Amino acid sequence: MKSFELYEPTTVQEAVGILTKFGNRAKVLAGGSDLVAGVMKDWVEGEGMPLPDALVDLTTIPQLRGIRISPQGATIGALTTLTEIIESKDLKERFPLLTQATHSIASPLIRNYATLGGNLNQRPRCWFLRGREFNCYKKGGDSCFSVTGDNRYHAIIGGELCYIVHPSDTATALLALDARAKLAGPAGERTVPFDNYFISPREDVLRENILKPDEILLEVFIPAPSPGTRQAWTKLKNREVYEFAVVSVAVAFTTENDTWKDGRIVLGGVAPVPYRAAVVENQLKGKNIKNSIKQAAGVIRTVARPMSMNAYKVELTQNLLERTILEALA
Repeated sequence: MKSFELYEPTTVQEAVGILTKFGNRAKVLAGGSDLVAGVMKDWVEGEGMPLPDALVDLTTIPQLRGIRISPQGATIGALTTLTEIIESKDLKERFPLLTQATHSIASPLIRNYATLGGNLNQRPRCWFLRGREFNCYKKGGDSCFSVTGDNRYHAIIGGELCYIVHPSDTATALLALDARAKLAGPAGERTVPFDNYFISPREDVLRENILKPDEILLEVFIPAPSPGTRQAWTKLKNREVYEFAVVSVAVAFTTENDTWKDGRIVLGGVAPVPYRAAVVENQLKGKNIKNSIKQAAGVIRTVARPMSMNAYKVELTQNLLERTILEALA
C-alpha cells in the first residue's frame, strides 16, 4: 500500500481546510472498507485516478454521526454506521425501504464500521477498473474494456463510454425516498437533492457524484412520507453476503383504491448511477396497479441496451419490477 499522511480534524471547517490545501492529493476517510481496504490496498490508480498523499479521517468529528427524527423527516449523519441505521426503530417504522436496503449490504462485520457516507460515495466495483493492468476511461485511459470483455454484470441502461454500475444500495433507496444531501466546502454549506447528486459517465467519466475535492458530505435528510406510502425493496445477488446487486429495485408510492397516484421507482445494478425508472412510473400513473403492472414493467425494455453477456439483466429487471411493486401494494 502507498504511504500517506493521516489528518484527524475535530471540526468540519478544519477538515475542509485540509482538503482545500491538498486538493486532488487528499481523500476523506470514514470506515475505510473501500478506500483503504480496496482502492489503496490494490493500487487502483491511473492518470485520472491518483492515489492520495493524505487521508482526512472524519470519524474524529462527532457532529457527523447520529440519527435525528422530527415530524418533517429524518436526518442521518454521514458517519452513521450501517448497523446503526438498521437498528434504528424510528427508521424501521417510517422508512423500512432504507433499513431493508441497508440490511442487504455485505456482512454484519462490515456493516459495523461501514458508514452511510462511505456507502454512498464508494468507487465502482467494475473488475476492469479494479484491475491494475486495465487503463480504462475512469482511470484516465482511452477505452472501456467491458465493451469487448466480460460484461456480464455491467450496465444495461445509460452506459455510453463507461459501463459501470453504481454499487450503493443506500443510494438506490434514498433516491426512491426523495432524499437530499447536505455538503460543506470552502464556500459554506449547500443542499442537493439525490436526483442531482450522481454523475453519469456522459457528464464526467472520472467522477460518480457532484462532491468537489474540497467538499465533504455532512448528512442526509429524508422527508416524511405521505400517509399510506407503500415501500418495498428487492435485491438479487449471487451470494448471501459480500455481494453487490445484480439488479435491485426500490419503490415508494401512494395509491387510491389500488390506483397509482404518485411515487418513485429506482433501479440499482443496471446503470452507472442509481436509475430512476420514470418510464415505468409514467406508465402506472392514474392506473390500477394490478391490471397494468405487467405492461408497465415491460416498458423498461425500451430504455435497455444490453451488451454481449448481460441481456439476462433485462428480463430480471422486468420481473423484479413487477414483483416489488406488487409486494409493496400488498
